[in-house]
Amino acid sequence: MDGSHTRRGQPCWFRLPKVGLIALNDGIILRNHVARILKKHFREKPYYVDLIDLFNEVEFQTASGQMIDLITTLEGEKDLSKYSLQLHRRIVQYKTAYYSFYLPVACALLMAGENLDYHVDVKNVLIDMGIYFQLQDDYLDCFGDPEKIGKIGTDIEDFKCSWLVVKALEHCNEEQKKILFEHYGKADAADVAKVKELYNHIDLKGVFADYEDKIYERLTSSIEAHPSTALQAVLKSFLGKIYKRQK
Repeated sequence: MDGSHTRRGQPCWFRLPKVGLIALNDGIILRNHVARILKKHFREKPYYVDLIDLFNEVEFQTASGQMIDLITTLEGEKDLSKYSLQLHRRIVQYKTAYYSFYLPVACALLMAGENLDYHVDVKNVLIDMGIYFQLQDDYLDCFGDPEKIGKIGTDIEDFKCSWLVVKALEHCNEEQKKILFEHYGKADAADVAKVKELYNHIDLKGVFADYEDKIYERLTSSIEAHPSTALQAVLKSFLGKIYKRQK
């Protein structure tokens, strides 16, 4: 949807000569297989309906987040002043956190006979973890090694509401803001270089490192406050996989 060239170290599926827009139908077929797989393995289980409801709700949340992300970058409506931490959190919470972090744990809870309404605290930790994960993605899009992360970052060119640009707006003086407004969202390599130079000048790497340390401490405290040692172990396992990741 965002015209990217690579994902997971491979060319984007729609860019293959024999695929093109057929990729849309391939996506629909894959999405339909979710319901087919759930039906095949779980239709006789008492939690089957709840599982279907969970997948449907998370799919809606993810699609909504993707929609918000895309409509904020519409060509001809580029206005950095509308970008904020609140908008960024709203995008990444729905676009990434629900399906990447909440969904797998919620599935496990349902299969263990648990009522999800009694695990709002677990949900909140997982959502915060998912937001942290997306912030890492925003950081790696600019500062990561394409060989490691498996894609070429294009957030600057695509005028994305990235955590980096939102934090840059917070830390820039008026002259620096003018540079950002002039060069952000342009595909020319010289414009991208200007934005990255500004990011380095205001030390966004340091700002991110400070954030990462603080969110790790906060998430760890929230996890350790949970009464279930089993759930603590699951949540700590998730956090351990992403803390200070480079890809």
